[in-house]
Amino acid sequence: MPRILITSALPYINGVKHLGNLVGSMLPADVYARFQRARGQEVLYICATDEHGTPAELAARAAGQTAEEYCTEQYEVQKRAGEAFGLSFDHFGRSSNLPNHRLTQHFAAVLEEKGLIQERADKQVYSIDDQRFLPDRYVEGTCPECGHEKARGDQCDNCGRLLDPVELINPYSTISGSRNLETRETKHLYLLQSKMQDRIAEWVDDHPDWPLLTKSIAHKWLKEGLRDRAITRDLYWGIKVEKDGRPRSGFENKVFYVWFDAPIEYLGATEEWALASPDGNRDWRSWWRLDEGAEDVRYVQFMGKDNVAFHTVSFPCTILGTEEPWKTVDTLKSLNWLTWYGGKFSTSENRGIFMDQALELLPADTWRWHLMANAPESDDASFTLEHFASVVNKDLADVLGNFVNRITRFCAARFGEAVPEGGAFGEVEDRLIADLGQRIKAYTDALEAMEFRKAFVELRAIWVAGNEYLQVAAPWTKVKQDKDAAAASVRCALNLIVLYAALSRPVIPFTADKMFAVFGLDSEAASRWPENAEQALQTLQPGHEFTPAPVLFTKVEDDQLLEWREKFGAPRADK
Repeated sequence: MPRILITSALPYINGVKHLGNLVGSMLPADVYARFQRARGQEVLYICATDEHGTPAELAARAAGQTAEEYCTEQYEVQKRAGEAFGLSFDHFGRSSNLPNHRLTQHFAAVLEEKGLIQERADKQVYSIDDQRFLPDRYVEGTCPECGHEKARGDQCDNCGRLLDPVELINPYSTISGSRNLETRETKHLYLLQSKMQDRIAEWVDDHPDWPLLTKSIAHKWLKEGLRDRAITRDLYWGIKVEKDGRPRSGFENKVFYVWFDAPIEYLGATEEWALASPDGNRDWRSWWRLDEGAEDVRYVQFMGKDNVAFHTVSFPCTILGTEEPWKTVDTLKSLNWLTWYGGKFSTSENRGIFMDQALELLPADTWRWHLMANAPESDDASFTLEHFASVVNKDLADVLGNFVNRITRFCAARFGEAVPEGGAFGEVEDRLIADLGQRIKAYTDALEAMEFRKAFVELRAIWVAGNEYLQVAAPWTKVKQDKDAAAASVRCALNLIVLYAALSRPVIPFTADKMFAVFGLDSEAASRWPENAEQALQTLQPGHEFTPAPVLFTKVEDDQLLEWREKFGAPRADK
């Protein structure tokens, strides 16, 4: 069985992520990791905060902190948010940690040896008052296209046009506000991606089973032709540019561009995982080096569509360009965007819900279920509070929660708090087992294929099958005439709870653990993936004690919905 290496796009350090960020990479990666672990696979799920770049410096300055202080604080915030949402990272690292520094220097040195990195002279905005070259986002001005007066040096947020700082009208430094700017010549390192065009095209074509979205983005960039890309910036916070272990001449005030070092952190965070073991002796290279044991590794990446080009073109240029035997991605699961009522999530404009805010409203599993059952796979998906409330109430409260609560309380009232003896499964149970067998296979196949919406349609149907079974079996009627037959029906239904917990744990882990706890079962041991429905319905034997289940999910009420709409800037219904 192959080992499975899983990475999700690194969340940027500046602030808690919103629901779209969560479902775009980290949450589907977690669901897939939990599923594969339940099937007995050896899984390593790696993630980290992406901490370098201009936005980190700007956010730190706005907070009155150094970049180091800001990133350390925000790392803890994001780590806690991930834990609260049940994201089961094997390691959650930091791109500012030493392994990433060392590996980034290594890749840069080898790429230069291979003739793929070159020094070039560039024209760049220089602030005389600040006495420094200004990176793109340190320059603002009027957009030459639409006249927006707060356009950034890299892009105008008003019209979307990509810009160069020298194009801005009346530009000024965002550091000091000074307009005392001029264009000067400076040096930058360029990754010669154009030389890798054919190699990358061949590599992409070697992955015909990639999702359509992934392939279409990769082919678009290849069709347009790969361009050489500057991989250094004029910042103080980042990985310093060195040559032969010493500061590179002319680059003393520059660092590597965040998009060069951030993907390398997948490797760096894996080394952090190794160093974090009790003896610091795990072998991280066996996950990444084909000549050191990684031949049996299947590498799966998860990310939103805006990150795909960097991971199908730019990072492969880095990793393949070295000609060293590094492991490259086998499957890149890309997702579209989750929007807020069709628009953008925005912290500054109080629009949308962010991870920490979500957990103040309802437990993590309600969000996890809604986001994954409606994952933006084939197209962008619009999040609305109305749809969220409907899904929580119908799927979780009415279907799953009601089933668990209903049968445990009925059993406790009529048979006591133990799985009842007597009776045998009959024709109704045989039909249920046949139906479950087909649906479990379909659900398993969909999760294996990372088709999440399809998978959770099947899971919901499995939950519904339990309610339909109870309607037909009707133990509350049988118990009056044939207590043994009623006992068999109850025993089957109680076993369904354990089956549901195992099948549901990848997506609603906290609830699954509560369901296991009803029967005093260890969640890790009990959550092995059920391949056989008939065997699964024999898990609990007569006499197994239990505690009637608590209410698993409370419904969202209309007054709550109105409050949330106001709080999070939902558009008016008449608009």
